[in-house]
Amino acid sequence: MSSFAPPNTDPYHFARQRMINSLQSRGIRDERVLKAMASVPRHLFVEEALTAKAYGDYPLPIPGGQTISQPFMVAQMTELLAVTKRDRVLEVGAGSGYQTAVLSYVAGLIFSIERIEELAKLAKMRIRQFGIDNVILRCSDGSLGWPEHAPYKGILAAAAAPEIPTALVEQLDIGGNLVLPIGTEQNQRLIRVRKTAQGTVTEDHGGVIFVKMIGRQGWTK
Repeated sequence: MSSFAPPNTDPYHFARQRMINSLQSRGIRDERVLKAMASVPRHLFVEEALTAKAYGDYPLPIPGGQTISQPFMVAQMTELLAVTKRDRVLEVGAGSGYQTAVLSYVAGLIFSIERIEELAKLAKMRIRQFGIDNVILRCSDGSLGWPEHAPYKGILAAAAAPEIPTALVEQLDIGGNLVLPIGTEQNQRLIRVRKTAQGTVTEDHGGVIFVKMIGRQGWTK
């Protein structure tokens, strides 16, 4: 799937292993998620000046006034998505492409949307560079989803909406999960929406801080 460096030629191998140990100590249990996090070189998804900080458990700035989420948050959201290699996934907010790359290890086919053209181009370049062949990415309003390829078994949004976008719920398959932050700029909760034949079930997975989801079913600015 990818051309990531083997451990004996990767100077960040041990830093990434320490990151995995930290994720396990904080409750990440899905072995597929841990393997994905151990395989994707986060230092190649940040600015060169920040590579030494790439495996610390905190977000880092990327172009366009956005951030690459902290490793724990990427792992937690991926685990909550609960998808398999048979499943189709929608990602809202590709950003640097790091979360996209992690998803490529656990999902079947990923449709990824990035609103900022500069980031969309950057994420596409990295996806090609690493030989990831199960991602289709475009630049558009992620709050509206990508209805042409719905339904999705999982939808992951890496930006906070003021309320759950109805378009994303409509594009979610029965039995699927929508994972996203909801709230104001200062007060957000990580929410998982499970879609059933009878409706939806919403779970609260704690406080978070994400950039705002700008779009027709998100924030206007």
